Amino acid sequence: MTHEPIVKYAFFSGEKLIAHGGLEEVATAAKRWRDERESEPLAVYSDETGRAVDLDLRGSLQDVLARLAPARDDMGADTEPPKRQGPGRPKLGVVSKEVTLLPRHWDWLAQQPGGASVTLRKLVEAARRGGGGVEAARRSQEAAYRFMSAMAGDYPGFEEASRALFAHDFGRFDQLVGPWPADVRDHVRRLVAIAARDRLAAAL
Repeated sequence: MTHEPIVKYAFFSGEKLIAHGGLEEVATAAKRWRDERESEPLAVYSDETGRAVDLDLRGSLQDVLARLAPARDDMGADTEPPKRQGPGRPKLGVVSKEVTLLPRHWDWLAQQPGGASVTLRKLVEAARRGGGGVEAARRSQEAAYRFMSAMAGDYPGFEEASRALFAHDFGRFDQLVGPWPADVRDHVRRLVAIAARDRLAAAL
């Protein structure tokens, strides 16, 4: 059984990192911060995408946390309510869609163990595994750049640091971001370390 990795989030007030962790942990910290310091800036970013996350902090802490689950469930969820299934084999989340192939492709699929559907699923999974490392490296690099653009776009050395990031010159990058405010600098380095790790994994 595989488990989805926990996506982490960073909660900043200005240039100060207030909390870093799972969504509920960060939402709790953000709610308490907003209640105690209503006029101070507050921004939450996803480590996975580098994008700002819009948390609805109205109401009680319980209200805030209760709104998180539906927001997560809506990602990729079916819009139609589940229909009651009759007797027989469960569908196991399989979605039926049309696939257009040439006759020789259908002939080849028909000869494979398990039939066309099983073979197509195996081919898709193999393709995902084969290109997954490269795609993960690209996404993590873009996430680092998005966060850096949002939080450090006006900092000295930003343009040069961006070029070093996309050139995969991580030593040069580390030098350029050194003078930045500590919490922003350290979080940028954290995201870039993930990008460097994913790039190395894709090359193996």
